This record gives sequence, structure tokens and C-alpha cells, in this order.
Amino acid sequence: MIAPATSTPNAVAQALTDRDYVSFSAISTYRSCPLKYRFKYIERLPEQTVSSSLVFGRAIHAAAEHHFNELLAGASPPSQSTLLEAFWEAWRCAAEEGVIQFSKGEDLSGIQQLAERMLTAFRESELAQPEGRVIAVEEELRGCLVPGVPDLLARIDLLIETSDSLVIRDFKTSRNRWAEGQAESQAEQLLLYSELVRELLPGKSLRLEYAVFSKTKTPSIERHPVLHDPYRIARTKRVIEKVWHAIKSEVFYPAPSAMNCPSCAYRSECEAWQG
Repeated sequence: MIAPATSTPNAVAQALTDRDYVSFSAISTYRSCPLKYRFKYIERLPEQTVSSSLVFGRAIHAAAEHHFNELLAGASPPSQSTLLEAFWEAWRCAAEEGVIQFSKGEDLSGIQQLAERMLTAFRESELAQPEGRVIAVEEELRGCLVPGVPDLLARIDLLIETSDSLVIRDFKTSRNRWAEGQAESQAEQLLLYSELVRELLPGKSLRLEYAVFSKTKTPSIERHPVLHDPYRIARTKRVIEKVWHAIKSEVFYPAPSAMNCPSCAYRSECEAWQG
């Protein structure tokens, strides 16, 4: 159902998705496969399976979130066992929502060992004790960044205030260490988030960076800065404007991909779809 043209963008989003905003992840889902967006956000179909890689990343993220929440509260850094408890709690929650699909040769014992190595590397890294003061963890911000498009909702992993700037840090989990230039290729998310933070704290110098947890044999935790780029921000806003126009017009179709389709939770629904 296409909402009346006179409705506000937030009202249109509410009518279509039952959420009066858009998120970067939702926009990214549409860009990768419009039909998957429809299944996930319009029809709100449950995901029957979820890849172990995705669950692992979320669980590592949950452990890091617990670590920084303790620092935010003024407590001592949590122990390795406490972080592992946070990891497995997130894993159990994911298992209750759908079947976790393991990769070939993967099992829970290997997941346990990798989680232990990665959390040890994290606790020993400089990122675990950031320079400056942690002022927010999983901070939720929203605002209208593009006229005619619903509010953008952002969940910012970590905000750190230093003597001369405000650091916006986003956590990523990767199979391999990021190559040079990879942060710039994935900069859109942080650049958009910086626009919301800039409105919250005008005049404050901002530093943007990804903290990448690499699932290598010897895990690494590395920072990758993202440079402020007004041209890239403007371009990303135009992309979002076009994507939202397509969503509002109910333009949905499959986008077959050898990389994305095998792990997609909506394969059966996609195969049954007739337009």
C-alpha cells in the first residue's frame, strides 16, 4: 500500500514498516537486495536462519558494549570471564530467534576458542582503555538529514570525549584485517552519524574511526580513521533520497548474488516470489 502523498515522511515510513524512521542498515539492505528489504522491513517475516558469522560479530559487539558500559559507570574493566558471559548471553539470544547456520567445518568448540582469543586481544589493546572519557555507549540519535526522507536513526557504538575532540567509534568484526583504504570505502555510515552528532554538539571537533576486530589466527584489534568528506556526505544523502523514493513507490525485486544469497534467511520466500 502506497501511503498518501500528503503524509509526512515519518508517517509514510510508519505506514510501510511500522517504524517512523529509516536506519543505515535498512537502506543498505535495500541497496543489496530490494526484495530482501521487503521481506524484512515491509512484511516483517521472521528470519528462519542466521549465519554464525553474523551472530559471532553481534556477540563480540555485546561483550565490548558491556566492557565500555562498565567504564562509563566508573567501574574497573570487567574480567575475561565476564566478557565471555556477555558473549554467550548474546549468542543464546540469537539461537532463540532462529537456527544458527554454521560454516563448513565450524562448531561451538571453535567458536569458543576464537571468542576467547579475540576478547583477550581486545582487553590487551589500547582500545580497551581509551584516551579521554567515555560519555556514551550505544547512544541512539535521530534527526532529519535529507528533506523528504524520514528521520535517520543511528545507534553509535562509542562516544569518547578528549581534551580537543569528540571521537565517534564504530565496531566491526571482520574475517581478515582491513586493507588500506577499506575504511574509506565503508565510510558512509560514520559520515552520516557524524552529521547527527555535529547537531548535538555544534562546534566540537569530531574524529571518526572504525575499530575492527579481525578473526585471524592471531586476532588483531585495529583503529581505522575516516576523514571528514563533505562531498561524500552530500552524495550519500542523495543515494538515501533515491532509495527512499524507490521504497515509497514499492519498487521491490530480487538481486541475485553469489556472495549474499547462500546465507540469506529468505531464500525460500524469494524462490516462491512471483512479483
